[in-house]
Amino acid sequence: MRLTKKEIERANKRRRYSDGRGLFLSVSANGRKTWSFCYRFPDPAKDTVKSGKPKKGYREREMSLGSIDFMDIDDARDRCVELRRMVRQGTDPMEERDRETRHVIRQRRDGSTFKQVADRYIDVKKAEWDAGGASEQSWRGSLAKHVFPVIGDTPVDRIDRADVLDLLLPLWTKVPVTATRLLPRLDLIFSYAIEEGLRSGNNPADRDSLRKSLPKASKVHRPKRHKAMTYDEVPEFVAKLRERQGVAPQALEFLILTALRTSEVIGATWDEIDLEKGIWTIPAERMKIKRSGNGEERMAHRVPLSPRALAILKAVPHEDGNPHVFISRTKARNGLSNMAMLDLLKNDMGYAGKATVHGFRSAFRTWAAEATNYPDQLAEFALAHYDDDETVAAYRRTDLFEKRQPLMADWAAFVSSKSNAA
Repeated sequence: MRLTKKEIERANKRRRYSDGRGLFLSVSANGRKTWSFCYRFPDPAKDTVKSGKPKKGYREREMSLGSIDFMDIDDARDRCVELRRMVRQGTDPMEERDRETRHVIRQRRDGSTFKQVADRYIDVKKAEWDAGGASEQSWRGSLAKHVFPVIGDTPVDRIDRADVLDLLLPLWTKVPVTATRLLPRLDLIFSYAIEEGLRSGNNPADRDSLRKSLPKASKVHRPKRHKAMTYDEVPEFVAKLRERQGVAPQALEFLILTALRTSEVIGATWDEIDLEKGIWTIPAERMKIKRSGNGEERMAHRVPLSPRALAILKAVPHEDGNPHVFISRTKARNGLSNMAMLDLLKNDMGYAGKATVHGFRSAFRTWAAEATNYPDQLAEFALAHYDDDETVAAYRRTDLFEKRQPLMADWAAFVSSKSNAA
């Protein structure tokens, strides 16, 4: 009895439903429905002799035809007619399909080096990554520095698990943070190569498998704390900073006042700033930490701007056609270099080995905890640290902006306490 369209729609039990003549509808545990063709094909290895008479052996085979989402019942029946004809003519449909697949792989893989495949993968995926290209730059930079010099020119189908291990092992202890980022990237690139028919077999960079052959990341990686001056040293530093001219000193003081990261400050554009309301709204895609909740879209991060922060914004130089708040003095229509503030701190002001730009966030956090009565949660929100737990985040509908305004105003007053400017 052939299946009707209603029977196909209603089929929800985990089993196979026969349509007759070798065609079956298979329903998986998660409800996915696929077509398959079941047939017997001669197998000389199973030939036997019974009562002096030879008996031909067969093997039972099941060939997947695809999901019902892409093949309706009529197409599945037509396909089975072709496959039954192949069986009658002595051709095993599954072996023929595998032979054609191998032929396609041989055609596609010619000249496909690992670097070529990696570049194609990044070109495909970068559209879904964060705006601004930070993820793309990170991928291309890490691969160019650590991977391409080793296996970049090797055909992607010639690279095996041992090659990947040889690549990763030296990095695993020398630059563990980079190595742990590279592993999933390699995994995804090789998965892409397999899906595109550029290589067959197992993924040589399967992360779960390779981790069993690599030292535990937690044992070889001890996160380094950013060097930071104590919070009571910051006011004197800010006083010295205000004696300097240029965009970099302005940007560094603005970073200290807002307690945010280098990338967020140098990436600031004028359309993010509301001078009248004293609010800086950083789009979610520019934030290192994404605010998320169960089923919610990512949210922007709002920063309350103190009077001193607003004064800096009103004093910074402008360039026609340049959207950046802190502009480059050497490259037209560009923002400040990501090394400008660090160079100022280390080389110009002599704090090499004593402090880092990122360390001012630590100074702010310690000040808030030890010198104020503000709740820890406010300081964490000011640093753009949000709950990783999606359930907790889903119930928090506020960024506590109004409560953070006095916190940031008090921080600004503290860091300005030894300066002539208010």
